[in-house]
Amino acid sequence: MAAATAVAALSIARAGTQPSQKGPAEYFTGSVRIDPLFQPRETTQAAGAWVTFEPGARTAWHTHPRGQTLIVTAGVGRVQVEGGPIEEIRPGDVVSIPAGKRHWHGATPTTAMTHLAVQEHLNGKVVEWMEQVTDEQYLGASGR
Repeated sequence: MAAATAVAALSIARAGTQPSQKGPAEYFTGSVRIDPLFQPRETTQAAGAWVTFEPGARTAWHTHPRGQTLIVTAGVGRVQVEGGPIEEIRPGDVVSIPAGKRHWHGATPTTAMTHLAVQEHLNGKVVEWMEQVTDEQYLGASGR
């Protein structure tokens, strides 16, 4: 009887059942595709998605009330916490962004990047969007 109960609680979101979304221009610069994976539920707080940035694409500045974890799966990207250096990120890198820290992330100017983004909601909210990252901010002082 217990085995039947455990099986009934299992949930599988099949690949391809959730449509890809274009990253809205209000929150992203360049071409960005978001493939949703899971949303917060009554018993969990995490949401996750694959996010693919074409070369030069990036997020706007934003924060997450409970932080964010990025796991790079393909390409080469960039991430920056406000006031810190621009960091290059590659497949296998796990980036932990603390709660409330203003940051951005995206591809390099010449290479696309895909990451798994996981964040937890607080009172139903997972992100606070802010202004766009300028080209000067994205390229950094050295123009890399």
